[in-house]
Formats: sequence, C-alpha cells, structure tokens
Amino acid sequence: MEIFDLAAQLRANSYPGRGIVLGRSADNKSAVIAYFIMGRSENSRNRIFTETEDGIRTEAFDPSKMVDPSLIIYHPVRAFNGATIVTNGDQTDTVRDGLAAGKSYIEALRTRQFEPDGPNYTPRISGIVEPDGAYELSILKSFDGDPACNKRFFFEYDAPRAGLGHFIHTYMGDGSPLPSFEGEPETVRIEGDLESFTDLVWENLNEDNKVSLYVSFIDLETGKASSVIRNKHC
Repeated sequence: MEIFDLAAQLRANSYPGRGIVLGRSADNKSAVIAYFIMGRSENSRNRIFTETEDGIRTEAFDPSKMVDPSLIIYHPVRAFNGATIVTNGDQTDTVRDGLAAGKSYIEALRTRQFEPDGPNYTPRISGIVEPDGAYELSILKSFDGDPACNKRFFFEYDAPRAGLGHFIHTYMGDGSPLPSFEGEPETVRIEGDLESFTDLVWENLNEDNKVSLYVSFIDLETGKASSVIRNKHC
C-alpha cells in the first residue's frame, strides 16, 4: 500500500477542486475531517464558510458579486444522530434526509448523480464519519464525460488506523474540461493536532485557487467536535 504525503499531494495539484480527507488522528483519539473548496472564476472564489447549528454552509463573501448560487451555495457538513456528513454539494441534505427516513448513506446517494455543469460534469464526492470513527467515502461521476451514464463508487473503512486517512477530490488537475478524479481515495498521513493539521492543509493548497477550509477533530470517547474554519476572505 502506498501512503502519500498530503502536503506533497496538494502542492503537486494546482486545482484539485473540492476535497475531502477522512481519517484518524496520530494519537488515535479523534476522528478527523477536512473539507476544502477552490475556485477559478470570480463567482466561485467569492465564498466563505460559516458555522451553522449542525455544521457549516457556504455563503457569498460579497453578495453583490454573486452571479449564480446554484452548485456553489450549500451545506458541506451536517451532523446527524452522532454521525457527521461531509460532501461537495447539496447531497449533504440528501444523505441527512435519507438517514432520518431510515435509509443508509449508500441508499441515499443512489438517488443522485454528478453535477449538471457540462462539459466538466463535476463529480459529487461525499463522506460520512460514524460515532465510532469508521467512515465511508464515495464519488458519483460521469462515464468519461458522457452525461447519459452515471458511475457510483463507494469505499468503506471500518477500522481506521492511527495517523492515516483517505483523500478524495473532484479533479485530477486543471484543464478544460476538468479531468475527474480517478481510482481509489488516496491513503495519506494525518499528522499533528487540530491547528497544525489545519495549517498543513491550508498552507499547501494553491494560493491563487484556494477559497475555504474546514477541519474537525471529533473525540472518540465524548463525541465532542473541535473545529477550525479558514477563509481566504477574512
């Protein structure tokens, strides 16, 4: 198994788009969540993360400059019944509502597909962390840019290892159209505490394209989450 250095992976990709890291802290005491967004257009870059009662949402930094809120204004993180859902779109609400209706994470996402933003057809990436720290990741993507065919991939990690996590992102790099993520989520090292891990991710995202970052360490004994938000627009 190849274990990647997360900082190096971020530095090597000027535009991973939106990304999720789920895993376990190095001291084995916390479940770890990181979610970031990036942007190339003024509309995409005109965003910040703000806290909500059960997680975070994206908002316009300058509402007067918001052109089209569809696909960029949503709840990336929501907690429900001890679990934490993190996604790159409004499928966060799909999963939350599905769980409330007695469905599974996978059942809820089988009702969704990639974003309708051709020619990119941006993948929908999602994850869920259970109260015991086990987690799942998924990606819903088009078949080689064909909007008539949706592919769904689900990855389950029932026994996370201390100091390791898995990283999935929407794009393999910059381009036109943007190339969708391929393969399994990348196994990465998770080092340091909440603040130092947040610094590691934020400082290694492309300076021009990074927009916002959310990192949370969830204590596995108490279930209490300690979280940090970084916004390029402060």
